[in-house]
Amino acid sequence: MRNLLLIVFGVFILANPLVAQTFISDEMIKFYTSEWKGERMKDGRPKVSDDLLKRLKNISIEEAWGVLRGEGFNNQFESGWKVLHEGEVFVGRALTAQYMPLRPDVNKRILDEGHKIGQIGASNSWPIDALQEGDVYVADGFGKVINGTLIGDNLGNSIYAKSKTGVIFDGSARDLEGLSKIEGFNAFVRDFDPSYIMEMMMTGINYPVRIGRATVYPGDAVLAKEEGVIFIPPHLLEKVVVTSEFIGLKDSFGHQMLREGVYTPGQIDTAWTDEIKNAFLKWLDANPDKVPMSKKELDDYMKNRTW
Repeated sequence: MRNLLLIVFGVFILANPLVAQTFISDEMIKFYTSEWKGERMKDGRPKVSDDLLKRLKNISIEEAWGVLRGEGFNNQFESGWKVLHEGEVFVGRALTAQYMPLRPDVNKRILDEGHKIGQIGASNSWPIDALQEGDVYVADGFGKVINGTLIGDNLGNSIYAKSKTGVIFDGSARDLEGLSKIEGFNAFVRDFDPSYIMEMMMTGINYPVRIGRATVYPGDAVLAKEEGVIFIPPHLLEKVVVTSEFIGLKDSFGHQMLREGVYTPGQIDTAWTDEIKNAFLKWLDANPDKVPMSKKELDDYMKNRTW
């Protein structure tokens, strides 16, 4: 019966351009994220590993940004946020939503067709209904603050119950006091405002969206820190994490050598000699508790490392 319902739903989507525009197919998500060769979620989004997401929390924005720039991805970072809980890092897989200024005729059709296929209530709750654990709700609210409040504390509680993470809104949120009481939940928004959402319509779930100067795709790995938010293409997440972890190990080794007076700043801050490289490798062997990646990840990385 479930398979029959999925087939009927798929036929309905294909036959109805408006619904197909609002509720993206998993085939279209795969088209947008074709570089990803790993596991996918039920909706088609790339499913990066929980282990890599956990390790991503310890990566600096600068390290992640540097790796992405090296790969030609120059538009993945955005700053200038109001943060619900400053200093609390969060990560996850992007579930995206696009909002536009209200056009009543189009919005009515979106609501009518959405309700026909089982969506409940106002359309700004539909992306929340689609959240899974580990998701980060990323919404393009075109920077609207007054009457651009995409959630209050009721929806905030629902988001955290489903995702256990938080939200990134190029828009605003209301009920700051209530949201701040949701333990574990965080929000990066343009501002907080007491007004209700007005003159906006939700036009697409899990499509590529613009968040300030960043382009975000469904399934991107999200790293939200004090400096801002960086969106990492899923096929590059392992490289970002392992490369950043390796740089962190080099820095730890270099700092220790400088404190102990083994090497001078001039030796550590320039291209390493073979002597220093070998000392670093011995240091790695002697300090396995400092190495966050697996031995295989380290060995694979070292094969291609040019120092």
